[in-house]
Amino acid sequence: MNALLKRIFVATLSGFFFTGIYAVPSVEISPSAGFHAIKVVPERNSGLNDMFVSYADGTVSVTYTSVNAGVTPKWYRYSSLGGGYAEEVSGVVTTGNSSILEAAETDMGYIIEDGDSRYYFWIVGYLKHPLHLERVVLSDESDCDRTVLNITGQGDEIHYFGINGQRFTLDRQIEIDYKNLEWNDERSNFEQVDIVKNVQSVSHPVLVSPPAYCPTIFTVSGDLFLREWNMEQTVVSGTYHPVAVDCRTTATQTSTEGENSNQIKGGTDGLGGSAPCEITFEAFVTDAVIHTEWQMSSDSGFDNISYRLNGQDLTFTFRDEGTTYVRFVGSNSDGSCETYGETFTIDIGASELKCPNAFSPGASEGVNDEWKVSYRSLIEFECWIFDRYGTQMYHFSDPAGGWDGRYKGKLVSPGVYYYVIKAKGSDGKEYKRGGDINIVRFKGRQGTGSSSE
Repeated sequence: MNALLKRIFVATLSGFFFTGIYAVPSVEISPSAGFHAIKVVPERNSGLNDMFVSYADGTVSVTYTSVNAGVTPKWYRYSSLGGGYAEEVSGVVTTGNSSILEAAETDMGYIIEDGDSRYYFWIVGYLKHPLHLERVVLSDESDCDRTVLNITGQGDEIHYFGINGQRFTLDRQIEIDYKNLEWNDERSNFEQVDIVKNVQSVSHPVLVSPPAYCPTIFTVSGDLFLREWNMEQTVVSGTYHPVAVDCRTTATQTSTEGENSNQIKGGTDGLGGSAPCEITFEAFVTDAVIHTEWQMSSDSGFDNISYRLNGQDLTFTFRDEGTTYVRFVGSNSDGSCETYGETFTIDIGASELKCPNAFSPGASEGVNDEWKVSYRSLIEFECWIFDRYGTQMYHFSDPAGGWDGRYKGKLVSPGVYYYVIKAKGSDGKEYKRGGDINIVRFKGRQGTGSSSE
């Protein structure tokens, strides 16, 4: 490497560009076959000031206008090896502030030394990398995880090289347009959207991932430069019918644990708690899902499935103590592709029943003014309340209910009353309880009594 070229190369790597320090010169590329050259912004770390795409497949005429009067610019060219191996160009004609190279090679980089400033650019010869689209078809390589397109024709990647020899790929913007399904969290549904995928070549199969989930047509068009020259090419596929499947699932508990103030918490932050527990499961699926099934198991790996229930939506009442795992499975028509929803964990606690012995109806509204049992996982329940003479004051069969201290619409007198309870838990445990209830009228006053089983 001679001293001059080494100086150019080192200056470039050090970041000493004239742009922003001196006035900006200009470069013009002559039209080729009637088509103007397209100016493209190069990658920032390429070290290039500009890049041009000419329709030519050979040489073009380049005119450089200097900003330094009385200085004859020197031209150098470099290939994929970078500016450190640049060679001085002969045949440059200088007139006034203009320097003209009539036969500048395409797919080549150039350095113009203009006094103390330097200008770096690359010229692409488009006809060396023409785009010619013939057709687009679906590849047999398409499967449950990807849709693969085969685009026949011509159109390789266009590369250029920075000052240090680093290779870059020109974004030629070959576009593939199609429709697909995407999950919308706000609307809780799959929605059809328009997708535009940008590729740099058609020389190899194009992977569409995520795969197409709905019937669609793939339209391939390009490229950026043909669009600019009003010569864009387009090919269209036949209708694609998806095989890939996807799903989303939700679980909503009808009566959540702790909703009733007298319900004993089950020690779980998830679904379940106290039986009977009704939960509605919903599945949202993509177009190719044909077979749908909800599975329930006592193990999280679903090695032993206790229930298989067909359908997208399911409402189920959990009555048995223990942990149940629930998931949705969907598949396409031939079962070659499956999708699994979230695994839901439902914990049902052991049954429990506790009975208070005093309350104060009418004394302070909303505070201890109703007699209620505390419970968990009771699937059967009956409660009778009597006065001391055996007259039935009240009866209720929902453990979430209670007695407000009234008989025939009026508050009963303070004193001792009695309850009898028969209940059964989700774990099979049976309860037979009886005891006294003390009614007091003064806020803060405590009644006493006993209960028996």
